[in-house]
Amino acid sequence: MLSPQRFGDFLLKVIFINRFFYPDHSATSQMLSDLAFGLVGRGREVVVITSRQRYDDPAANLGSRESVKGVTVYRIWTTRFGRGWLPGRALDYLTFYVSCIWRLWWTVGPGDVVVAKTDPPMLSIIAQPIARLRDGKVINWLQDLFPEVARALGIRLLQGRIGKALSSIRNRSLRKSDLNVVIGQRMMEALVDNNIDSRCARVIPNWADGKAIVPTAAMENPLRKAWELADQFVIGYSGNMGRSHPFDAILQAIALTRDTPVVWLFIGDGPRKGWLESEVASRGLSGQVMFKRYQPRDILAHSLGVPDAHLVTLEPALEGMIVPSKYYGVLAAGRPTLFIGDVDGEVARDVQAHQTGMVIGADDGEALATKVRSLMNDRGGVEAMGDRARKHFEREYTLKSATDRWCRVIDELARLEH
Repeated sequence: MLSPQRFGDFLLKVIFINRFFYPDHSATSQMLSDLAFGLVGRGREVVVITSRQRYDDPAANLGSRESVKGVTVYRIWTTRFGRGWLPGRALDYLTFYVSCIWRLWWTVGPGDVVVAKTDPPMLSIIAQPIARLRDGKVINWLQDLFPEVARALGIRLLQGRIGKALSSIRNRSLRKSDLNVVIGQRMMEALVDNNIDSRCARVIPNWADGKAIVPTAAMENPLRKAWELADQFVIGYSGNMGRSHPFDAILQAIALTRDTPVVWLFIGDGPRKGWLESEVASRGLSGQVMFKRYQPRDILAHSLGVPDAHLVTLEPALEGMIVPSKYYGVLAAGRPTLFIGDVDGEVARDVQAHQTGMVIGADDGEALATKVRSLMNDRGGVEAMGDRARKHFEREYTLKSATDRWCRVIDELARLEH
């Protein structure tokens, strides 16, 4: 490990803010944990301000302060209602903001770089003024755009003046910040549409751990054997089954391939999983479909290697606000992607440009069924797309590539200061 990095007489700290951190397994936590540990290995002093909860266990009470793999972690007090009750979630957010203000004030020093993520939403509105008052710098790491996501998902409270006011406050804080990092080009376009200067923004895509997730031959995959799928053609969906993911085309395609020897495998959880299980049962599709729980991260390569091709979905109305992070794991596993959503979306553009899969409109179940049949009859084509997927991943979406990009933007800000 390198010694902590200095700029002049200053010892640079990088201070991340996010509601979840290691050992939590949620997507934002995993991304933050990977990057924080990677920056420590590059000689940066890293601090994380987070909650004491886990994403799937709001009652958890992790320690208030600890050192994890060289990262100093402050776990601040919040209420712990969890995600199931909307008013309770709002209180969890509010108490996080209040506790974070106090902790951040006493943590930021001159020249430090504060990196505010987007869980809870709109952390930029507290991070920006505190960093400025303490002579630090602030980067907003935008994993999504709130309140636009909430409006697109039909949350009534945010449809009118309240939503517009929140957008205005958020945009003001982004304009006053030193840098805004977005995870896709469509999100960059959305910032520009909100009159945020692209010169104060960078695109740094999310990633997967290419050392932990490697292509696994079907016949050598112990999970395929354990789940009795060794000789099957498998179309998989791995990850969160939430409101931002359309499933109607998938259900239609499952019905249209009823007489085709294909298994549709869903691995994960989420608010729409129960609905999806009910729809599969009520439509008489249970014989073609398997549901499995989230698999441990240390066997993620095997889990992602079970399907011959993966489904990645996003509601078209959410393009420019969200990028499905599961895409990078699919690339790392060397599997083709069947993207369902906006045919000019972030993932769709990438899939088509690099021939790593196929793109289907959000409501086009017939097209999905047709493409699944074509893949079944072209195993060589499936293997070729998988090979291109892994090579594209190694060029663009490794943890090392992301850490390199983050080091450059952090060092750029530090040099401007000193």
